[in-house]
Amino acid sequence: GVGALYGIFLWLAPDARGKPKVTKEDLVKMIPVAFCFMGAHSASVFAMGMGAVSFAQIVKAAEPAFAAVLAQFVYGKPVSKAKWLCLPIVIGGVVLASVKELDFAWSALISACIANTFAAVKGNENKKLMETAGLKERIGSIGNQFALTTIMAFLFSLPIIAIQEGSRIGEFWQLCKTSPAVWQNLIASGLWFYGYNEVATMTLKKTGAVTQSVANTAKRVIVIVGVALVLGESLSPIKLIGCSIGIGGVLLYSVIDKLVAPKK
Repeated sequence: GVGALYGIFLWLAPDARGKPKVTKEDLVKMIPVAFCFMGAHSASVFAMGMGAVSFAQIVKAAEPAFAAVLAQFVYGKPVSKAKWLCLPIVIGGVVLASVKELDFAWSALISACIANTFAAVKGNENKKLMETAGLKERIGSIGNQFALTTIMAFLFSLPIIAIQEGSRIGEFWQLCKTSPAVWQNLIASGLWFYGYNEVATMTLKKTGAVTQSVANTAKRVIVIVGVALVLGESLSPIKLIGCSIGIGGVLLYSVIDKLVAPKK
């Protein structure tokens, strides 16, 4: 909800961002992206609530593999063999960095796999929208495309919120009144989440669905290191090795096609 309000604010604020000029037909074309955005985020949250956060992150690290399979066999965007071979390095690095706190749970595994599927479809569908002649001109910018996606995804999430948390809305409002830190952190996390995903959408435009998923997986390594630094936690050797492998795998993925290309 915070991201949806922020996107609307940018359209209303003077000299901030031009409004999109989309039609009803355009919004219908955006439904798959918005629904998958909602599904990926919701399933990720469910996965972390059903088991250890680290276990959910390990399963989520496989997102590039899901994206590659869809890109190759559904969307007709082939991924080179060299890049396929880089995916286990990236995924393995994140697994190694998170494995210390591994706590297996079938429900978390299934939810995280559902999240990966939604995220993979979202990335490929988002890229397809960016390449649709006429639509991208009416949307106006990548920022507008993500804002529309966020607003529609929020609307799709309302029934899930009502089913899962509807009975606790009163308790939540009372907590916001008595503990300002709750709503302050809610707003801050919403804005950070919006900003991160808008940048991810910009990255998708410059690259592709699989590359964006690889970068998203590398983010998990950076989060592990960042959280440890902010909270003053020590990084064990196995975490440092995992982080190094994960980041190195991303760097290798980004240049592997040039390295193996035949010299002219």
